[in-house]
Amino acid sequence: MSGQSFTDRIAAAQHSMTGSAISKAVCKATTHEVSGPKKKHLDYLIHCTNELNVSIPHLADTVLERTASNSWIVVFKALITTHHLMMYGNERLMQYLASRNTLFNLNNFLDKAALQGYNMSTFIRRYSRYLNEKAMSYRLAAVDFTKMKRGADGVMRTMNTEKLIKTLPVIQNQLDALLDFQPNSNELTNGIINTAFMLLFKDSIRLFAAYNEGVINMLDKKKNVCFSHYSIFFFSFCFLYVTWN
Repeated sequence: MSGQSFTDRIAAAQHSMTGSAISKAVCKATTHEVSGPKKKHLDYLIHCTNELNVSIPHLADTVLERTASNSWIVVFKALITTHHLMMYGNERLMQYLASRNTLFNLNNFLDKAALQGYNMSTFIRRYSRYLNEKAMSYRLAAVDFTKMKRGADGVMRTMNTEKLIKTLPVIQNQLDALLDFQPNSNELTNGIINTAFMLLFKDSIRLFAAYNEGVINMLDKKKNVCFSHYSIFFFSFCFLYVTWN
């Protein structure tokens, strides 16, 4: 319990009394401790996404409600928890998140009370934008680009030209939002930022792979079909490659 605020302890006790295991796990994953959510709480929530008797909307909404906090720590950890569940939870959760009209509305979030509030609020706005784009990508393409099959017979390598033209810009928008996070080496010493960065780094590798395979597929198509689109995607890919390196 060390490092938890009095409010965290009271909230956890209340959830214990009411018997809400999911709410208790969410509360413990999003405490006021300046560190990433604890693995045991994330693992429990992931397990819950695979249980047929668990309401996915209830679980997701319980996590999302934590972003209504005024504390940058609680909000940031709620975003990390959501991202972790997107990556490792059952696809039913991603489907639900993508079905919502708005996932996160944190464009104006600002914690004026905390010492690091102003700086961290900037990262919260950037991170929430990326998660919104991740959910939007799933809604538009009906697939998580970080989980799709890759290789010669993978999704992007076998996609037809018409669908490629629609899909590549979706991946690019998600990558643009991801690359906007941009913490420096000093900021990465913060446990919360570091946890978010590692999740983003894993997503970036998979997104670049998907984008690269899509571009290769496009270039493999007949010249008279894809020539008009070639320059757009080629220069976009070069820009992303240079930005990342």
